[in-house]
Amino acid sequence: MIPFSQTNPYRSQRSATYARHGMVSATQPMAAQAGRDILARGGNAVDAAIATAAALTVVEPTSNGIGGDAFALVWIADAQGGGALHGLNASGRSPQSLTRQAVLDAGHEAMPRDGWIPVTVPGAPSAWAALAERFGRLDFAELLEPAIKLARYGFPVSPVISQMWQRAVATFNAEPRNSATAHWFETFAPHGDAPQPGDIFISEAHARTLDELAHTRCESFYRGDLARRIDEFSRQTGGYLRASDLADHRVEWVEPISTRYRGVDIWEIPPNGQGIIALMALNIVSGYGDLHARDDLTVLHRQCETMKLAYTDGHKYVAHAEHMRTPVDALLSAEYAATRRDLIGEHALDPFPGDPYSGGTVYFATADGDGNMVSFIQSNYHDFGSGIVVPDTGINLQDRGFGFTLEAGHDNTLAPGKKPFHTIIPGFMTRDGEPIGPFGVMGGFMQPQGHMQVVMNLLDFGLNPQAALDAPRWQWMGGRRIAVEQEYPPHLVRAMAERGHDMHVNHDSTRFGRGQIIIRDAATGVLCGGTEPRADSSIAVL
Repeated sequence: MIPFSQTNPYRSQRSATYARHGMVSATQPMAAQAGRDILARGGNAVDAAIATAAALTVVEPTSNGIGGDAFALVWIADAQGGGALHGLNASGRSPQSLTRQAVLDAGHEAMPRDGWIPVTVPGAPSAWAALAERFGRLDFAELLEPAIKLARYGFPVSPVISQMWQRAVATFNAEPRNSATAHWFETFAPHGDAPQPGDIFISEAHARTLDELAHTRCESFYRGDLARRIDEFSRQTGGYLRASDLADHRVEWVEPISTRYRGVDIWEIPPNGQGIIALMALNIVSGYGDLHARDDLTVLHRQCETMKLAYTDGHKYVAHAEHMRTPVDALLSAEYAATRRDLIGEHALDPFPGDPYSGGTVYFATADGDGNMVSFIQSNYHDFGSGIVVPDTGINLQDRGFGFTLEAGHDNTLAPGKKPFHTIIPGFMTRDGEPIGPFGVMGGFMQPQGHMQVVMNLLDFGLNPQAALDAPRWQWMGGRRIAVEQEYPPHLVRAMAERGHDMHVNHDSTRFGRGQIIIRDAATGVLCGGTEPRADSSIAVL
């Protein structure tokens, strides 16, 4: 079993959190408490996940919302002490009326981040409904009650969220307002600025929308009044999204993909998600044998070089599964990993894709006393997303279409009714068919890099879940550029530069992702959790 050491040499110097009957680890205390309260009412880990997800759209609108996407890995225990892992891809497709040529004709050389062009069909509400229908225990309306109360009666804004909110206001203020984006300010900056830490924020429109989702099991969003209102606003303001696009949306139950690392199976959602990049990186680094010294020059160098190669392959080959010409099995093969590992020497290289044929997000984890566990991620993509808010609904639409390329002939080129390359990825670990638990690190293209680092912190360096999250992180930024948190030992930063890496110390810890971990002891059922020190995170236990 992964060691549950009480020693934590990093950052917060907190110990891991333990519980027996239930645990919710999330970036916001009120969201974690919402999930914990559902467990206390007799709900299971899936019910708690839905309640937490809905609450996070209220208390952390800087990262996710009703108009975003969601993915989940769900372990459902059986009466015989076993169980099975289920994958849910609730990401949406591009509008049928949006073509690559239309974007080019509008004067864009690449997909824009704001406005209607990057808006894809939101999948988060469909994820909540699908999870409840298949695995939930309580009435669906009951699961959204905590979120509705938070929106209707208000909540005190936490410090990190205030900081992110202020950054978003500055970003949107720098852009010209139009009829499509004006409602963002009415909803999220009604007084012209972001709320300060401790300010009470109330959104009655958000509460009404959540109430309608609760009592229609989210059908209104896709085939009801909310769909009609989204369609009308899109038509009025030059958008591409239509009621027919929403009505055609369906979640996908998918077979998770995995690789074995140090005797543990690491699981991810298959493409269009980028989780495969984390698996490719682990495949490459696994060939170096046992690694025990975390703050070691050779280990850090190999980690960074490995991630460069895996990410470069991901950007070339990963797309909507229906459009990928390179099989997942080829990208995850041991033979291909070996060819990429052979490229890594003593000095930094400029990354390039190989040839396999030759050889603003929230993450949380839940667990209950019966052995069920959920790894869940939900996102607007860039902070608040596209900047488009449907009037009087609180629905902030994602800009997930920014993940498409306009490069002709690329597997991930924009096309009607297509899912983009997706950054959000939940993770899960098992050993010999038994669950270890959910983990995740959010943050755009930081996510597979965070997954790799957290897994190695646990399995190679023997850190407990809290220490694994507290440890300082690095991030490959493209080319030879590597950013590291300010806590990284200076001698390592200098030594990496001597090996040819373009090293940068970043003092903004919010740029290095935010993660959660829950691990379950198979023998005792005891849960051990860690929560992110770079956010206003909390663990609620039962």
